[in-house]
Order: sequence, then structure tokens, then C-alpha cells
Amino acid sequence: MTEVSSLTGRLLVATPALADPNFDRAVVLLLDHDEEGSLGVVLNRPTPVDVGDILEGWADLAGEPGVVFQGGPVSLDSALGVAVVPGGAAGKEPPLGWRRVHGAIGLVDLEAPPELLASVLGSLRIFAGYAGWGPGQLEDELVDGAWYVVESEPGDVSCPSPERLWREVLRRQRNELAMVATYPDDPSLN
Repeated sequence: MTEVSSLTGRLLVATPALADPNFDRAVVLLLDHDEEGSLGVVLNRPTPVDVGDILEGWADLAGEPGVVFQGGPVSLDSALGVAVVPGGAAGKEPPLGWRRVHGAIGLVDLEAPPELLASVLGSLRIFAGYAGWGPGQLEDELVDGAWYVVESEPGDVSCPSPERLWREVLRRQRNELAMVATYPDDPSLN
């Protein structure tokens, strides 16, 4: 197998051609990517479930909208916390209960007491489930043109208007991808 260049911390943005309904207009933050596979969370799939309904102690720390997001089709009965710690990229010792993924973005230990992180978190999102790919599977999808790979920004994790995230991420690109942001929801209506 060829060496896999890590995409951890980057965004996968679904191309309009991606036919899988689980990922229609999805923006996925890759939390892990190596030769053993990939794992990420879909940043723009809010559910109607309030964070307080499943993780009461974390509800006050969750950003708006304060709901659980569907992180992907795998293990919907599990929860992941992704948080931004301002200055988290500054090379300091990470706070207890938070593990850096990329820059200021990291995973939260949801078993830890929320008070441990309350004073340092800039934003928090709770995800039910995740998106996962086996060895080489994501690379095959990239070759097939299913995803655009772009840099993430800390604000992507806590975008207050998740329904607009797909277009916003594409629009900020400094190449032809910015034009894809104008792609109609239903091209057959053109």
C-alpha cells in the first residue's frame, strides 16, 4: 500500500456529484486519517434533540444551536464532543479532558466533568455517530471525485447556521471551488 498523507483536521466537502444521501452537501471534519482508515464528523446535520436531553452537564457549554448533530451514519448511539480551545494551537499543554486534533480543534472527553473545560472552551458541538472509512476507501472516493478537500477553520465546528456551511466553506475558497457554492439544490429545475 502506498503511504497515506494525513488529512486529519481538514474538511471533506461533498461534491454535487456525490450520490450517497448520508453525505448530500455534507461538510465533514476529519478527526483521524491514516493508513488504517479515516474518521470524521458531519458538521452540518443538526438534529431536533437538545444536548441537555442526552448530556445534561454539557448543555450549557454547547454552542448555538444547542442541539446534537448527526456526525455520520456509524454508531449513532455513541457521542463525540468536538471543541475549539482558543489559543489551543499555541503549543501549550492541552487542558485536561481535551485532546488536540488540529490547531485549536480537539476532542472532548465527555466522561470528564464539564467544569474541567468550562473556562477554556470557545465552542463545543456534540455529535451522535460518525463517518468512517476503511483503509484506502476514502482515497478511492477522492479519486472518484466525491469530495473536495479544503482547510478547516475553527469557526466551522460551531457555525451557528449549519444549513449554510456547505456554501460558506466553498465560497471562501480562492479557486474554482468558490463557483460550486452557487450550484443549485436541484439542477433539474434549471
